[in-house]
Amino acid sequence: MHIGRQALLHPPFSSLTMSWFEDNRLLLLLLPISFVSIGLLRRLLTNRSLPPGPPGLPLIGNVLSLDPAEPWKTYAKWGAKYGDIFYYRIFSQEVVVINSEEIAKDLLERRSSNYSDRPFFPVRIPFGWANHFGWMPYGSEWRLARRFFLQSFHAEAALSFRPMQLRKTHTLLQSLLATPESYFDHLAIFAGSIIMAANYDYDMKSTDDPMFPIIERGLVGLQYLTPETTLVLDAFPFLLRLPGWFPGTDLKRKAALSSEYASRMIETPLSYALEKINTGTAAPCLTSDLMNRKKSDGVTPEADYDLAVKQASWSAFVGGAETTSSALLNFILAMVLFPNVQKRARAEIEAVVGVDRLPTFGDQPALPYIEAVVRECLRWAPVLPLGVAHAAINSDVYEGYHIPRGATVIANLWAMAYDEAVYPNPAEFRPERFLDVHGQLISAEGPSYPFGFGRRTCPGRSTGEASIWAGVASLVAVFEFSKAKDAHGDDVDFEPSYTSGVTRHPNPFPCCIRPRSGVDAGVLERLIANSAMV
Repeated sequence: MHIGRQALLHPPFSSLTMSWFEDNRLLLLLLPISFVSIGLLRRLLTNRSLPPGPPGLPLIGNVLSLDPAEPWKTYAKWGAKYGDIFYYRIFSQEVVVINSEEIAKDLLERRSSNYSDRPFFPVRIPFGWANHFGWMPYGSEWRLARRFFLQSFHAEAALSFRPMQLRKTHTLLQSLLATPESYFDHLAIFAGSIIMAANYDYDMKSTDDPMFPIIERGLVGLQYLTPETTLVLDAFPFLLRLPGWFPGTDLKRKAALSSEYASRMIETPLSYALEKINTGTAAPCLTSDLMNRKKSDGVTPEADYDLAVKQASWSAFVGGAETTSSALLNFILAMVLFPNVQKRARAEIEAVVGVDRLPTFGDQPALPYIEAVVRECLRWAPVLPLGVAHAAINSDVYEGYHIPRGATVIANLWAMAYDEAVYPNPAEFRPERFLDVHGQLISAEGPSYPFGFGRRTCPGRSTGEASIWAGVASLVAVFEFSKAKDAHGDDVDFEPSYTSGVTRHPNPFPCCIRPRSGVDAGVLERLIANSAMV
């Protein structure tokens, strides 16, 4: 289904001269009319009602109406006017947006057989992201990579990572105690080091590690994997085939760099892991576990097996590193802006854990407020505001609305998180949303929508949530977070700003991170030692 469209990315380029335009003037005039006529004819033939939505312009549709930096907010505004499921068009691509969690579950989970595909992403190949199974079309290749992923990251298997996650958390505390002003880098190392250990048995300790810049650059390509960018490239695939001297070819240069960096991010840690496996020095991790199972597989061709290992390990890294660090940045920002939450969280830690050791996973059931803080971090500033788009395999009808075959279907997770009917005053960071009148969790698990829907749900949820919980509980136990002070001792006020792209996290912001009363390097070492004995 995707081969023909994929070929559009690499047409043979030939120089277009002014004489060609002169000779084909009539054709160029007829093209827009043809596009519009085909669209009108298609609607007449289907004789079905599309979901309501904003009126678009001929040929280009609604491309000029979207906020490219924060499209989820545009979708929320459109949803307020047209309903929780609406339709719009960018060029020839039809898009259905869902702002309601219940509708998303109706379609993406209860009808998952029709909505587990992905739209064609023309950025995947030129930007070097072809091997990430999160963006793969639904099929046997995707199923194999996901199965390999789940063998190491399903809920029970993820428990084996917890001792390592606590060790990495303690390293984070020591780094923040030494250089709190570098909190941004420390959180990136914390998140990356956990998934590097789980995937490749690689111990990444600081930004001086040679693997760190490889990973940092490799993740840059994420900002281009948005439905809005991909729809533009789908309509104009020649943008990536223009010569370097042509005006506006910045995207082509970015694609080349992204592809180079992504390749290094995939191959370098994998080569390290395979070398350890070959020398018999590899500890248990996703790569070593899968390669050890290879001999007993007996079904999957060797080339397919090796490719799936690469796809599973890289996909696990990207998903785990980016989301964990983003969630913890949200946490620190929330503690700075909502100091009363921080006070209550620390009070719960001291009442349950005391001050002579650090929290461990054994304390988790007795710390409902900390768990509520974690859930609110994921809600208050969604790391994946639009998730990853789905696609309709076949035409469908929902509540009388026609959903065309091949339509891009976007679940607006940001709108779900900011639904005032479910979360009153959604811009306020209020963990009490998830607690009953007795201070206990309302439900055993937090909201599922931050992790996607149906067969495309994030398979690393258990590991990711455990990393975030360990970080939140330990940071509250050791540090106090507040606004930075100016030369006069006054608070430095600021307006948070965020990155844009598939993932979203706060840009660096001014803050003061200092140890709570009575904590210094010696005390922290004793706390870590005492926690290791629990």
